[in-house]
Amino acid sequence: MMDLEEKTVAKNYIYRGKIVDLRCDDAVLPDGRPCKREVIEHSGGAAVLCVREGSVALVRQFRYAYGEAIYEIPAGKLNAGEDPMLAAGRELEEETGLRAERLVHRFTLYPTPGYTNEKIYIYEAENVSAGSQHLDEGEFLNVEYLPVETALGMIADGRLKDAKTIVALLDYARRNRL
Repeated sequence: MMDLEEKTVAKNYIYRGKIVDLRCDDAVLPDGRPCKREVIEHSGGAAVLCVREGSVALVRQFRYAYGEAIYEIPAGKLNAGEDPMLAAGRELEEETGLRAERLVHRFTLYPTPGYTNEKIYIYEAENVSAGSQHLDEGEFLNVEYLPVETALGMIADGRLKDAKTIVALLDYARRNRL
């Protein structure tokens, strides 16, 4: 078996921001040749699939990078050193006003492994009750409860495009034989 590991020689930071840091590293390929690797550092995120009485809680939010409002399961960025499960519970309540008695870890997703170290921890909410919605400063979104079958149809026809949401819903459908 070939050794696939690339070795970092130097981490060269180009930009440090509120959400991401950008590096252009000097590295060495497995065969010893030098190369450059562009990396976007991200603290990661946590997301929650919340299905109640056959309907999934989705948020519809404008995503600037895509120039459109998209459907997503509730999610948010991890604070430095934060437990992903605590972040998932926080985001569920902040965005939807719902509280889960229990969160079950389903996946850790690598959304774009070619250039970022971001990991998204996906949970499923159990025993959900009403809490209180309190959006972050500058956060604008609509909460929509759609039948799971409708959301699955939106994946099939291309209206639901968010990777974490697609993975969570397809896994839910598989586990529940929908």
